[in-house]
Amino acid sequence: MTVDSDWDDWLLRAVEDADPDGLAIWYLGCNGFILKSSGDTTVFIDPYLGIGDPPRTVRMVPVPFDPTEVQEADAVLGTHEHTDHVHGPSQAPILAGTNADYYTTDSGHDVVREEAWMDDWSVTDDQLHEVEEGDTLEIGDLTVHVEPANDPDAEHPVSYVFEHESGTFFHGGDARPGDFEPVGEEYDIDLGVLAFGTIGMIDDSDTGEPTRTQWYNDENMIVEAANDLRLDRLLPSHWDMWKGMTTEPTVLHNHANSFEYPQSLEIAKIGDRVDL
Repeated sequence: MTVDSDWDDWLLRAVEDADPDGLAIWYLGCNGFILKSSGDTTVFIDPYLGIGDPPRTVRMVPVPFDPTEVQEADAVLGTHEHTDHVHGPSQAPILAGTNADYYTTDSGHDVVREEAWMDDWSVTDDQLHEVEEGDTLEIGDLTVHVEPANDPDAEHPVSYVFEHESGTFFHGGDARPGDFEPVGEEYDIDLGVLAFGTIGMIDDSDTGEPTRTQWYNDENMIVEAANDLRLDRLLPSHWDMWKGMTTEPTVLHNHANSFEYPQSLEIAKIGDRVDL
């Protein structure tokens, strides 16, 4: 599979040209992000550039870039093994073109082996690193803590806490409430990403029959998770991606209004930049 971008290369060049004072964060749609620090460290999290598996899963947002055109990356991180988080055609060309390191869990590395990243995209073994809860990574001027994640649909999910001199950023993958309270107690999180979506009728992967399906936090769950994490700012993700699962994130203003956290809601659309 090859990736065809709807946006040419303008987003990648904007990231490369950026010179943030602290930590800049670009939303890629789905649950993908690019981080760039004041120390010129560039990290991709869960970049997914596929179209899904139509008609079961249908991508509803543009493909923001061609991974073969990425020129700067220090690391790529995967939160869990699902195809929109660990995906060879989206991520292996970034590794091959930049020599970036790749971090994900054991179940994510199972996907790497099944998709033959080292054979089909010339990724080398020394680029691949397995992570688990409790690990700490030093990537440029970022310190990354690997934390638990409660995602009942995944085999081995994790979340990531990024510490930088300008603040702390959290990415929860597709996780729901359950494992976040200790994370909120340990870190002072300035901005946190949590997956948000509606409950939809999605074709069952085995029977093909439309089935009531929930993959992400609903309105009440995401506010519960934000309070467990004690988020200053909440950025909902994934709400834009799949036909039948899309929703409107501004409704969260009402759900969060009476709670202590999040203190503010950060609404980002694909291609938007947010800063710490």
